[in-house]
Amino acid sequence: MQLTGAEIIIECLKEQGVDTVFGYPGGAILNVYDALYKHRGEIRHVLTSHEQGASHAADGYARSTGRVGVCMATSGPGATNLVTGIATAYMDSVPVVAITCNVGVSLLGRDSFQEIDIAGITTPITKHNFIVKDVAKLADTIRRAFAIARRGRPGPVLVDIPKDVTANKAEYKPKKAEPAKLADTITKEALDTAVHMIEKARKPYIFVGGGAVISGASKELLEFVEKVQAPVCDTLMGKGAFDGGHRLYTGMVGMHGTKTSNLGVSECDLLIAIGTRFSDRIVSNAKKFARNAKILQLDIDPAEVNKNIVVTASVIGDVREILSRLNERLTPQNHDGWIAHILEYKEKYPLSYPAEGLSGPYIIEEIYRQTAGDALMVTEVGQHQMWAAQYYRYKEPRTLITSGGLGTMGYGLGAAIGAQMANPDKQVVNIAGDGCFRMNMNELATAVRQKLPIIEVIMNNHVLGMVRQWQTLFYEKHYSATVLDDGVDYVKLAEAMGALGRRVTTREGFCEAFAWALQQKEPVVLDCIIDCDDKVWPMVAPGAAISEAFDETDMESRK
Repeated sequence: MQLTGAEIIIECLKEQGVDTVFGYPGGAILNVYDALYKHRGEIRHVLTSHEQGASHAADGYARSTGRVGVCMATSGPGATNLVTGIATAYMDSVPVVAITCNVGVSLLGRDSFQEIDIAGITTPITKHNFIVKDVAKLADTIRRAFAIARRGRPGPVLVDIPKDVTANKAEYKPKKAEPAKLADTITKEALDTAVHMIEKARKPYIFVGGGAVISGASKELLEFVEKVQAPVCDTLMGKGAFDGGHRLYTGMVGMHGTKTSNLGVSECDLLIAIGTRFSDRIVSNAKKFARNAKILQLDIDPAEVNKNIVVTASVIGDVREILSRLNERLTPQNHDGWIAHILEYKEKYPLSYPAEGLSGPYIIEEIYRQTAGDALMVTEVGQHQMWAAQYYRYKEPRTLITSGGLGTMGYGLGAAIGAQMANPDKQVVNIAGDGCFRMNMNELATAVRQKLPIIEVIMNNHVLGMVRQWQTLFYEKHYSATVLDDGVDYVKLAEAMGALGRRVTTREGFCEAFAWALQQKEPVVLDCIIDCDDKVWPMVAPGAAISEAFDETDMESRK
């Protein structure tokens, strides 16, 4: 059948099982929005307050479900406003398809009104991108975009379509979306080496990253841990792949990891790295990282092997399949003495915070208590993000939605909207700092318009907390441009946007306010006043080994 390019786009989205699109209209994309209007009963469009909010919402939708998230924007500034969200998805391997429309083919390259080379701009931050100048190639291009986004190591793909292509007609033939197929790159030789290393180890440690979440490897990971009998640490992106309440779980590793995990990784004789890229926030001083250990890396992307850390051996493939095959071959190991040693560390070095006053860690623990650990937690970026990673015990994958690699302030509220749209029966809580919230707080209007029961918890310390922490510790308390001493009233702002708002200053006040917020069926903003000098502990200083993690008690001892 003959369809316009705009109609082909919608039909292809339906082929791919897309039920929700986040976006913002404009002149170049009007034909697509007209086609969306005609199919509004089949595909739900969520109008965000800003295109960046649309890209973060598509990202949150994708992270919380594992399905491809979709966002749309018009040409020029509409397209460039998606860039931060696309880069965020790229750094964390999130499957997103961004559809932009551009000026007509004859106007490309002429500095036309609202023309921008969005394909050129996004080349370094997408798995692939396309500009479609022939309507006859449009359907297959969109199908390829979805296949690329979800295949192997996932990531964002951009499709840019000139306006006249959306108006031109072509023959459209429906096709069923094909499931993503993984190439079998796992070799017998690599598995043999891995099994030998594991069976020979006396002090193994299992290090879990975001790849374990993406591959859905939780079941296989638990069996693997129980066979190897080793303690487990994780990265920020790996949260929930392994149950945070398990006795062998020792917490996050790296700059703000637990002392137990950092010491254990530094002392182990075999580090089994599962779906992690050894980022600088994990490794710190690469020359001193796990220097007593052989390192076995399991990852889908061969480009990550020996990139940041030189490893002893690797197995390349989907980590769920790798773990499944290893589990078939491994016999149960016994490392009781090593585990007892690590559990002693766990008892000796627990996470702690002041017993009095309202603080970030207390807020996170109270949220955990009141939600029974079943909330879908979303965060912005900064101190509050680290507290959410440290003090909420994630039982399942895809329950912490956060910007890890890019560290995008302003990410959380848009992502929370996407996650809530995808998971209407889940309680979604977005943890924000006041500095992050003000970046994209206009998306509160989107949450209100959609009647989403998101709870926005602002840890309001009237400063840019993480930057201030660094200024305090390493910059002689030179608080340059980090004090937010304006008079913004977030409760009044919430009410002005149609949400509910409360301010809390005490522990008792937060307990009552959060319990109240859980009963509401609309967006709630809780403005929580905490001390401007609260810090995230432990911490590893820049350039130090992770075994040198320190906290407030250590600083006092040094004085």
